[in-house]
Amino acid sequence: MAVEFCTLVSGSSGNSTYIGTKHTRILIDAGVSGKKIEEGLAELKLTGKDIDGLFITHEHLDHIKGAGIFSRRFNVPIYATYETWMAMENTLGKILPTNKRFVYPGENCIINDICVKPFSIPHDAVDPVGYNIFAGEKKVTLATDIGHITEEIRECIAESEILLLESNHDEEMVQKGSYPWHLKKRILSDKGHLSNTSAGELLSYVVDGKMKHVFLGHLSQENNEPHLAFDTVEKILQKNRIKVGKHIKMDMAYRHNTGIKVEI
Repeated sequence: MAVEFCTLVSGSSGNSTYIGTKHTRILIDAGVSGKKIEEGLAELKLTGKDIDGLFITHEHLDHIKGAGIFSRRFNVPIYATYETWMAMENTLGKILPTNKRFVYPGENCIINDICVKPFSIPHDAVDPVGYNIFAGEKKVTLATDIGHITEEIRECIAESEILLLESNHDEEMVQKGSYPWHLKKRILSDKGHLSNTSAGELLSYVVDGKMKHVFLGHLSQENNEPHLAFDTVEKILQKNRIKVGKHIKMDMAYRHNTGIKVEI
């Protein structure tokens, strides 16, 4: 069974990712306008009518901004944990009761020929999750907005063939940057975001013969640069005898544009 993966947008200003099979197509997050999401889908020769479900990782605006309008326009169910629903419902606007769906960390959610399984992540939201998506023997994982690495995250990422991993910031740029101290403290906290260095260290632990493609995403606009994130992670992988281009493919998820589409 073939599985398609493509980030529509990824960064501190908005996030949305497309994953699809022949029979099922879903989005993870809708953190930009409904129009922007439609434009991204159009590049993949899809429309909102093709989407079977929208899964939300957590209630922050860069993950839900366009969720309400997208659901209403195309009659798409929205899936989120109960606490996330309680936190975001007023922001989304009116959602049809039939399109209000619940997921639970550690439990499978079946849509046609795919299985979506949320897992808990440490972030400053009410009940944030990452997602494993299974289609036959294929496994895709989305793991962003991670304050620190847990054993559960390592286990959930393991044996993924495609991985979207947060590489949010360069710690030195955060320390020297113009953000107020309380915001710097939040970013660097155990419930903040994953640094380039931490992303590289995590990848060194989980990359195996099965993992084919890694995308580094959710980059900070103020505290990171794509080339810096890529170079930092690549150097850490090299130190651990993992060669980008030979043992694994690695690309950036773009902030404002549709990323590279891959199929496994």
